[in-house]
Amino acid sequence: MAAMDPVVDFGMWVMNSKLMGMDNIVRDLIFRAVRHTFYEHFCAGENTVELANCMKRLNESGLRGMLDFAVEFTSDNDACDRNFHGFLDTIETAKTLPIFYPLTPEEEQHLLLGQQRLLKLCQACVEANIPLVIDAEHTTVQPAVDYFTYSSAIKCNKDDNPIVYGTIQAYLKDAKERLLLATNAADKMGVPMGFKLVRGAYMSSERKLASSLGYQSPIHNNIQQTHACYNDCASFLLESITNGSHGVILATHNVESGRLAAKKAEDLGIAYWNKKLEFAQLYGMAEALSFGLRNAGFQVSKYMPFGPVETAIPYLLRRAEENRGLLSASGLDRELTRKELGRRLKAAIL
Repeated sequence: MAAMDPVVDFGMWVMNSKLMGMDNIVRDLIFRAVRHTFYEHFCAGENTVELANCMKRLNESGLRGMLDFAVEFTSDNDACDRNFHGFLDTIETAKTLPIFYPLTPEEEQHLLLGQQRLLKLCQACVEANIPLVIDAEHTTVQPAVDYFTYSSAIKCNKDDNPIVYGTIQAYLKDAKERLLLATNAADKMGVPMGFKLVRGAYMSSERKLASSLGYQSPIHNNIQQTHACYNDCASFLLESITNGSHGVILATHNVESGRLAAKKAEDLGIAYWNKKLEFAQLYGMAEALSFGLRNAGFQVSKYMPFGPVETAIPYLLRRAEENRGLLSASGLDRELTRKELGRRLKAAIL
């Protein structure tokens, strides 16, 4: 009803009429009608108790409240003074209202324990001088992962020696923006930050979640956009090595991305022995790329899962589920293996 112009016009006429200036039954009826319609819909209450109850309901739905003492402009000095004291009372009222915590006390305790565990791991890596690479996760929890990662890096990354590495997922539409924010903040604080760049491993689940909740997928619309984003971020990170103290791990199974990155590093004059740059691939995959980069003089690591079979199998199944397209990248390895087997078989027969 409030969106209908005639209703608003009638309301303005009533409020400005002589009816509102008199203490009569008509005025009381008008206020009663307004209180149970527009007022209850748009306002939180007339007193502290009503306001507190409304605030509690809002908090339970996951939202916060911002108090707005509902008075209009006035040039009358006495009215201004009354409004001033009303604002002071609002401040006192705010002190009595429940404080909104997005997490329960138990959840806060769990979060604190998680941070403490990570800091202990980081400190152990500092003492051993071993880098700690923190993987990325689903977008629903990635903000918390980033917070833990960067707060740990501030404490542990010192003296041009990045111990803590965060992970940037290039298949996300905002990957470059988040990378720029992180590097700019690290530069301003004088923190040597480590970054591992990947394409991403949760494409299927991210798109399903976005579709189920009715929002746009955070993943690039096609693989070409992901490739372009990865190569752009890789180029930026390589430049950051020459301009600062950041460490970079380029994790890719894409031969073209590896070639472009190697060429960029060469153009920038990044020495092959520079420990701030490293390439990485999954153990058992992209062997041709790994050995090609190694033979070119770069540091190359294989990402090596380990642990009991009963815990490794679910991990491997999740990897297979989330990396169906990525597994096709090993086709080059299979082709080269077939050629090598054929060559050896031919040599044995002859």
